Amino acid sequence: MGIVVQKYGGTSVATDELREKVTQRVREGRASHDIVVVVSAMGRKGDPYATDTFINLLRQAGNPEKHDLDIVMACGELISAAILATTLRQSGIKAQAVTGWQAGIVTDSTFGDARIITVRPDYLRGLLAQGVVPVVAGFQGASDGGDITTLGRGGSDTTAAALGVALGATCIEIYTDVEGIMTADPRLVPAARVLNALDYSEVFQMASQGAKVVHPRAVELAMQRHIPLVVKSTMSEASGTVITNTVLYENKLGKTVTAVAHLAGVSQVAIATPADDGTLEYEIFRRLALALVSVDLINVSPEEKKFIVESKDVPIVYEVLRDLSFRIVHKPDCAKVSIIGAGMRGVPGVMANIVLAMRESGVRILQTSDSHLTIAILVEEKDMERAVQALHQHFKLDHE
Repeated sequence: MGIVVQKYGGTSVATDELREKVTQRVREGRASHDIVVVVSAMGRKGDPYATDTFINLLRQAGNPEKHDLDIVMACGELISAAILATTLRQSGIKAQAVTGWQAGIVTDSTFGDARIITVRPDYLRGLLAQGVVPVVAGFQGASDGGDITTLGRGGSDTTAAALGVALGATCIEIYTDVEGIMTADPRLVPAARVLNALDYSEVFQMASQGAKVVHPRAVELAMQRHIPLVVKSTMSEASGTVITNTVLYENKLGKTVTAVAHLAGVSQVAIATPADDGTLEYEIFRRLALALVSVDLINVSPEEKKFIVESKDVPIVYEVLRDLSFRIVHKPDCAKVSIIGAGMRGVPGVMANIVLAMRESGVRILQTSDSHLTIAILVEEKDMERAVQALHQHFKLDHE
């Protein structure tokens, strides 16, 4: 039989009722495939078993090292794995909780945001050969030196994709509390709808531009081996969103835009510089990189460099560039709003339509950036919701 990896988010395993739903999904999947389950931490902020609770306990003891933080942050997923494995066994399904390192996930030594180097899935294959469902704690692995590491935001998605690739899975299913990937955040756009099918590249861009869908690393891994990703709801029988590289855009009946994404909590930075041979530009971005400041929406001209950073990083920008004596101005409380669509390639007039939509909605564009699949605009955060709604409506994303 082929292998299907099923990943369940924290909300999907948070209650007895939901864990019974998961059990049903696993039982149905086992009728035709071997199943490997990956779980996130079930606790939300404030819960006694939430990751934040564990971190706060550690910090009460002093100033923890990153090594110790990773050990603590791995606990939430371990608890989820043990509880779900017990639930599956109680229902008659042979199951075993498995840590990230038992599952063979080997990472570099970057605590808090480790990258997977390789996966050694022999232990999982052994369990599957015995008819056991491995329930793997997501978000974690171990370095070659044996240190426990965590994979950063969206790490359980990455775990599922990495195991899917290593095991040669036929499909990776991501179960969450929504029925699939939507044309926009339904909290901002009530008319947003579920997309039946997407291309890997579109989902990667959506995730990179702020949409809380599958993590970009997970999409990259699945795309490398052409393994379909399916995003669906634990509670619903809806078919969800299938992510592959076989979507035919010529059949989209003229749709150039697939979705709208947004990212709040950013600040615009403008640096006035004298024109030179690029030495100053290099020094600015070199220093920011060394300070681990991620820059986005970059516009460079001889006299000015503009980009955005997370608002929490603004003090670092001033600190690392202070001795260069440039005039630095930052605009806080901004948001990036992006349209995404592989159908935009080579289509004229998309930017004109964005400008028209913003003009009609009274939203001022502060800065822009684009690629073949996305056009991003920077707006004031107070205008973000209006901008998202206007673009969604203007490009008729509420219609099939």
